[in-house]
Amino acid sequence: MTTQTITAAAAGTWQLGDRTVNRLGFGTMRLPQRGEALIPDAVSRDRDQAIAVLRRAIELGVNHLDTAAFYFSPLRSANELINHALAPYPDDLVITTKVGPARDPSGHWLPHATPAQLRGQVEQNLRQLGRDHLDVVNLRIVGPDSLADRFGALAELRDVGLIRHLGLSNIRPHHLMEAQSIAPVVCVQNMYGIGASAEQEEMLRLCGEQGVAFVPFYSIAGDGRTAGAPANEGRAVEAVARRLGLSEAQVRLAWTLQRGPHVLAIPGTGDVGHLEENVAAGAVRLSEGEVGALEGGA
Repeated sequence: MTTQTITAAAAGTWQLGDRTVNRLGFGTMRLPQRGEALIPDAVSRDRDQAIAVLRRAIELGVNHLDTAAFYFSPLRSANELINHALAPYPDDLVITTKVGPARDPSGHWLPHATPAQLRGQVEQNLRQLGRDHLDVVNLRIVGPDSLADRFGALAELRDVGLIRHLGLSNIRPHHLMEAQSIAPVVCVQNMYGIGASAEQEEMLRLCGEQGVAFVPFYSIAGDGRTAGAPANEGRAVEAVARRLGLSEAQVRLAWTLQRGPHVLAIPGTGDVGHLEENVAAGAVRLSEGEVGALEGGA
């Protein structure tokens, strides 16, 4: 497959609020650092390399970026890299960011933001990105507790024009219903990939029924995520990849995109070659047999 000639448009499009995005996007979490992401002593990535990846993504038709103010290493910030590489921004570019979590300047995690603190996090993203509004803001939460007060605070910022659309991250099904009673939800960003649990599958189904974009994270990492995929799952992915002449990451991305027209992929990388492979996965269509092999782990 000639990856350089395939653009993100090959994956199709989705209407994210009032914006049309290609379903194959780009996640910036790994741009500021090498190796394991979001740890205090992460090794910063070469600045020119990170900027080159962002610019190549836009050249390849990527118009949906996922970021957060807490994506940073000792020397690099994902938001500031985006600003430097891409401003003035293309008219069709949609930047989605997350609020809720935070890290101190040394990189250590802080307690999740209270409703009163969320405005400061939104303004931090605005400053770093050099924008007067944010296209989409996801509220990321931990645990089953009510999100009404926090989501309500973001809805107020939406009403005054600082935010265009609202989303959710790391939620359970009841959270979507609760949030929808406060303000429209355009996307849900949850862990999902081959080997997903029944609850994860339920979240994907609910989003599809409600016309909400489902945006998986860790879709390339496999069911084991940072710990590595289970052996049987890994063997199935490897076998399909070998048969089709693709990378295992491409197979995982292709499977993810085939889970529904409302599924958006945001694979991240700090390597231009891997970026081109990921974008090319948007053109892959797996057969029923290949999907069955992947889901059966055989």
